[in-house]
Amino acid sequence: MNQTTQRRWFGTDGVRGRVGQGAITPDNVLRLGYAVAAELAEKSGRQGRPKVLIAKDTRISGYMLESALEAGFCAAGVDVLLLGPMPTPAVAYLTRALRLQAGVMISASHNPYDDNGIKFFNGTGYKLPDQWELAIEERMDQPLQTRVSRELGRVRRLDDAAGRYIEFCKSTFPTDLDLKGLKIAVDCANGACYHVAPPVLHELGADVRAVAVSPDGFNINDACGATHPEHIARVTRESGAHFGLAIDGDGDRLVMCDAAGRIYDGDQLLYAIARDRHLRGTLGGGVVGTLMSNYALERALGRLGVPFARARVGDRYVLETLLQQDWLLGGENSGHVICRDRHTTGDAIIAALQVLAVLVSRQVDLGEWLADLQLLPQVLVNVRTTPGSAAERNAEVVAHAQLISQRLEGRGRVLLRASGTEPLVRVMVEGDDRQEVLAMAEELADVVRRVAGAA
Repeated sequence: MNQTTQRRWFGTDGVRGRVGQGAITPDNVLRLGYAVAAELAEKSGRQGRPKVLIAKDTRISGYMLESALEAGFCAAGVDVLLLGPMPTPAVAYLTRALRLQAGVMISASHNPYDDNGIKFFNGTGYKLPDQWELAIEERMDQPLQTRVSRELGRVRRLDDAAGRYIEFCKSTFPTDLDLKGLKIAVDCANGACYHVAPPVLHELGADVRAVAVSPDGFNINDACGATHPEHIARVTRESGAHFGLAIDGDGDRLVMCDAAGRIYDGDQLLYAIARDRHLRGTLGGGVVGTLMSNYALERALGRLGVPFARARVGDRYVLETLLQQDWLLGGENSGHVICRDRHTTGDAIIAALQVLAVLVSRQVDLGEWLADLQLLPQVLVNVRTTPGSAAERNAEVVAHAQLISQRLEGRGRVLLRASGTEPLVRVMVEGDDRQEVLAMAEELADVVRRVAGAA
């Protein structure tokens, strides 16, 4: 059994679920905080009391979960810094900058308000590896033993967290450039970036039109943000802005649009940065995508002579591959873009600044700069299977997938992937002709259905 199936609480990006159910209950989160604290105390090897910081997005449940985590850490003798609402990448940065032992983000990212989750970063600003998560889960089954009063952790607030992070983001933009003369619309999803993304753009000289910056605990990601790019496209057109930025609820995903409202996803933004760096000789190796990255990105990078590698779906796996290859740039089509020479994790604000720096320095529009990257039609069919059937590994299914790959003859690709959360097999086919790939996807899905039904 692999590590992913062994884990009860942790998924591909921390712990996440419906508030009040499963892992996302006050008692479970308290035990989670205590288990993390105990693991930190054992692994840090530092003298004195370990210190962690806790931030959250704008969901109403964040107050409850923050208090539960705080109690768990204090009971184990760990000091806590509370940031209040801040983006996930700010947690990674401030944990590292303040020399703390861990950072915790309370967020369900792009999910609706009635979900929530918890992400962890180590002292160097990277997400916890699988081995740590397994060890934490084991500790959650052990009795919670509160320290004596003189050994309990202390809690205080870091009042200038937003200002520190704003300055960090600005520092990643070239010092010889500014955004003067540009009108930029930004959609903050009523999430954690509502009070930091607009000031970053404004202080770099842009005329900013900010929307979805009035969180009320319930409206995070509600018909706005990176998962609803049609909102920023409309705002950009109506306001006469040059560019539009759509950020998700916790600030690590980015989608952009141009003045006409044409939307550009993570694959396209990744290519915009990669092409510029390649031409300048600063790319630092190749580019990492995921199994879901559009085949057109791989082909376009190939035309430039840039190596491309695919990681498992999830920004943490993109980062792992970047570290293994010692490359600097990677991302997902969902909008996670990691510039490892700028930050240790995906950061929507920093990714936007890298793209804007390309456009400003070269005095081009997004569509013009991305003209040689035409995304291929991509068809995804979800096939429900019986739990444990492993239909995606069935010999007949694999053979049929290989047959379709041969028929595509380098014009596209086929992907079979089991869902990590549901009894589903995801059948993806992409290629130059939408009708052709649609027919191929349904053909392969029928084989999966037949095999899964027999199983």
